Amino acid sequence: MSQLCKTLKMLLPDSFLWRLTFLHFIVIGIASLISGWALYHTACFLAAGVGNLGEERQQQFNQSLFHYVWMFILIAVIAGTILYFYLMKRLLKPIHELINATRLLKKGNYPQPIAVSKKDEIGLLVEQYNQLIQQLNKKEQDRKKLVSDISHEFRTPLSNLNGYLFALKSEDITGDNELFEALYQESKRLTSMLEQFEQLKQWDHTTSTMHPNKQLISIKQVIEQSTSMFTWSLKQADIQLLLNVEDVHCLIYPEGLQQIINNLLDNAIRYYRSPGSIRVSGKQQDNYYNLTVSGPSETIPEGEKEQIFERLYRIERSRSRETGGAGLGLAITKEIVEQHNGYIYLDTSEGENSFHVYLPI
Repeated sequence: MSQLCKTLKMLLPDSFLWRLTFLHFIVIGIASLISGWALYHTACFLAAGVGNLGEERQQQFNQSLFHYVWMFILIAVIAGTILYFYLMKRLLKPIHELINATRLLKKGNYPQPIAVSKKDEIGLLVEQYNQLIQQLNKKEQDRKKLVSDISHEFRTPLSNLNGYLFALKSEDITGDNELFEALYQESKRLTSMLEQFEQLKQWDHTTSTMHPNKQLISIKQVIEQSTSMFTWSLKQADIQLLLNVEDVHCLIYPEGLQQIINNLLDNAIRYYRSPGSIRVSGKQQDNYYNLTVSGPSETIPEGEKEQIFERLYRIERSRSRETGGAGLGLAITKEIVEQHNGYIYLDTSEGENSFHVYLPI
C-alpha cells in the first residue's frame, strides 16, 4: 500500500488531485474491507451450517476464501483508484488550463482560448472564461487605440497653439484679431473635445458612474425643447427644420435624450448639403419609441455605417479639422441609447442619411 501511495504521489503533480485520489483510496478501501469482512464471515457461516464439512476441510475453505477475499479487495481498491485518478485527471484538465491561463493573465498576457470539449458545468465555466478573456482583450485593444487617437487628436492643435504663442512671445509675429480668433477657436475646440470625453465617460457602460434616476416624462416636450436650441444655428445656415413627433410618456434619462437630439441635429447641420430640409420625427412602434433625424447629406458608404459609431472615427470627407468634429458625438449617442436598453442604426439613401433611435417604452 505504501508503494502504491508513493507511485500515485509521483504521478500526481497537483496536490488537490492527490488529496482527492488519496481520499478515494481510503474510502474505497474501508468500504471494500467492510464488504469483504461481511462476505467472508457470511460464507464461512453458511459453509459450516449447510456444507457438512469436516474441521480440516472447513479450515481449508476458510483460508482459501480469506485469500480470495483479500485478493479481490486489493484488486478492487487498486483498479478503482487508478480509474478514479484517470477520470478525475480528465475532469480537472480544464481547471488546470484555467489556472495556467489565469497566471498568464496576471502577468499581463492574454492567453489563448481554452478548448471546450463538453457542455457540462465545467465546460460552461470554460466557455464563460473564454468570453471574459475575449472581452478583456478587446477592451485593452480599444483602450490602447483610444489613448493613441486622443494623443493624435490633441497633438496637432496643442503644437499649433504652442508654436503661435512662442512666436508671439519671441515677437517673431505680431498678433491681430484674425490670429487671436484662430487661437481662440483652436482652444475652444480642445475644450469641446474634453467635454465630449467627459460625456463619453459618464455614459460608458463600463464605468461605475451613477446616472440620475429615470423619469417618466413626455418625449415630445423634450424633443421640442432640444430642437429649439438650434433655431439660431438653423437660421444662420438657412436650413429648414421639420418637426413631427407623437407625444408618448417614457421612463428615460432626460439629459440623455437631450444629448441624443443635440448630437444628431449637430451632425445633420454640420454635414448638411442643400437643397432639402432636416426632419425630426418620432412615433411609437410596438414597445419602442422611434426617433428619427434625417437630412440631405453626402451618402455614407455601406462599409462605414457601423464604424461611424466608434470613438474618434471620422469618415473620409470629414477628416478635416475645419469641417469635421472630433468623432465622438455618435459614439456618445450610441452609449446613451444602450444605457436606455435601446438601439440605433443608420439608414442611407441617395443624398440623404437617417439616424433611427429606438427607445423602449
